[in-house]
Amino acid sequence: MFTTFFTQPIFNLLVFLYDAIPGHNFGIAIILLTVITRVLLWPLSMKALKSQKALTDLQPKVEELKKKYANNKEEHAKALMAMYSAEKVSPTSSCLPILIQLPIFIALYQALDQGLKSKGFQMLYPFVHNPGTIDTHFFGMDLGVPAAVLAIGAGITQYFQAKMMVTNRPPKGTPGGADEDTLAIMNKQMLYMMPVLTVFIGWKLPAGLSLYWLTTNALAVLQQKVILKKSKMNG
Repeated sequence: MFTTFFTQPIFNLLVFLYDAIPGHNFGIAIILLTVITRVLLWPLSMKALKSQKALTDLQPKVEELKKKYANNKEEHAKALMAMYSAEKVSPTSSCLPILIQLPIFIALYQALDQGLKSKGFQMLYPFVHNPGTIDTHFFGMDLGVPAAVLAIGAGITQYFQAKMMVTNRPPKGTPGGADEDTLAIMNKQMLYMMPVLTVFIGWKLPAGLSLYWLTTNALAVLQQKVILKKSKMNG
């Protein structure tokens, strides 16, 4: 089922783009696939960023509740959740784009690992041209095997995206009375551990995945800047 709903569509779109691009550049096909994915996820991403800004704007009220219920964590959690409900804000909405990106990433890995083999072209839809073979080279790199430079690039862009998320993170005091020190540790892990993990994974997986992740992060940073700038202008 995963292959039918994720891997096969991703593979067909990738091959279609490869066929349609002048010069049949596989790297550009992956970049275009990434752009299409970001466009499709734009509504969710915009909703998540607006929710983050709304949470930041609610910081003064959050601090008031924190002082008011300093000795009653249960009542503090209830009041906080009631306020989020009244303001129509969800502290967890920022996770949606990441959760949706995960199956796309796995599907692309399967497309690169299995789909580009000769038997993989059996997954093509009848209306998608079968190129027979695909040249996976991009600027001298074979995107079908690991490439250190792209893995490092993905890690660097992951750092800047994480840094922006931490800068605009939801206010302290999430539902359940989470400990602030725990949140600070989580933020540091997101800022430093995720880039390291990205490089580590990219070091061993096909470079096409690193190119996809690098492009995704770069577009996410640009998207966040545009949306946050627009929100400030409207605010």
